[in-house]
Amino acid sequence: MVAADNLRRIDSKTEFDLSIYLKQRKQLCEEALEKSIPVVYPEKIYEAMRYSLLAGGKRLRPILCLATCEMTGGNIEMAIPTACALEMIHTMSLIHDDLPAMDNDDYRRGKLTNHKVYGEDVAILAGDALLTYAFEYIASQTKNVAADRVLRVITHLGRAVGAAGLVGGQIVDLESEGKLDVSIDTLNFIHNHKTAALLEACVVCGAILADASSVDLQRLSRYAQNIGLAFQIVDDILDITATQEELGKTAGKDIAAQKVTYPSIWGLEESRLKAQKLIQEACEELESYGEKANPLIGIANYITARKH
Repeated sequence: MVAADNLRRIDSKTEFDLSIYLKQRKQLCEEALEKSIPVVYPEKIYEAMRYSLLAGGKRLRPILCLATCEMTGGNIEMAIPTACALEMIHTMSLIHDDLPAMDNDDYRRGKLTNHKVYGEDVAILAGDALLTYAFEYIASQTKNVAADRVLRVITHLGRAVGAAGLVGGQIVDLESEGKLDVSIDTLNFIHNHKTAALLEACVVCGAILADASSVDLQRLSRYAQNIGLAFQIVDDILDITATQEELGKTAGKDIAAQKVTYPSIWGLEESRLKAQKLIQEACEELESYGEKANPLIGIANYITARKH
């Protein structure tokens, strides 16, 4: 757990600076993740789990959870176990996504992918271990939150990751590879489930921990679904326009795999406009929260401005 005196907060009297906020929250998440998985026997599996979990990244998912919990009346301490669990699950999805049976990628975040270092067998098990440990971590480490809220978080997250969410999106994605007649509805299904479902869980779970109202949860769900879809549109754009060095992973994978993407349907400029519209609609959902929504609004705008 993160000690209370380490819970860095932005001074509400100063103008909000997203770069400072993200830097502070990322450091807090890194410290918590470092402590979350000690290396014990059998060492190889824990080392493989930590290799990918601690390999860097923007940590947007745990930061979204923390920001939403704070915005809706909670605090970082009650949300940090769920925030760590969300990053564990996200890391699992990356490990499995990179496997030869899936996207077959050699690099992730500028480093060799898990299966390139530990082998496919250990990489599969490392992903499995991270997924299961994430739920254990929420249940065992969440403090000062009513048990029914913790159960709701576990239920919501389980649905977001399973066949009704991430896995469902992934299977349709695999089935669509190489097909030229993939519709925009199918593409939206893939990414609403494969990408947006976990981002939505990050936001909604943070609010559940803070005991937010059903109206808040609905509003935040819409915000998260919009930024999730925008995130994927930008990912598709960057796969075409960014270099491998900028991305930290192989560029041009979508074209090589003959995947239908938003730019392949709409073109680059229209895709950018669609992403910007989604972000605008997401931010409109937060108007009633005033300055407390600054982190979530800043993150939403960051999604369309990012270069990797």
